[in-house]
Amino acid sequence: MRVILEFIRIIAILLILGGLMGDIVKLKYASFGVNVDNTNGALLVGFSILILLFVLYRNKLQFSGFYKSAGREKLPKKVGISLVFCSFIMLILAPIFH
Repeated sequence: MRVILEFIRIIAILLILGGLMGDIVKLKYASFGVNVDNTNGALLVGFSILILLFVLYRNKLQFSGFYKSAGREKLPKKVGISLVFCSFIMLILAPIFH
């Protein structure tokens, strides 16, 4: 039962936080006059948000959930930093592919 609750929690995190982050990025791009809807840039933005949410979940959110297992640990620091860096690079490159 705890696994199902954690799965529902992960889906809610992806939908709510991912939607909020997507809207914030759209507003920021719109302030620069760039529309990345329905283009390859939208894919880059989506993947970068998923990467950021993955790092956030693995480093913070997994420790406050329903599912408790012995194998829970944070991402290595270098891996987390490199994933966040790649995510920000993808956000910067998204308007170029517009």
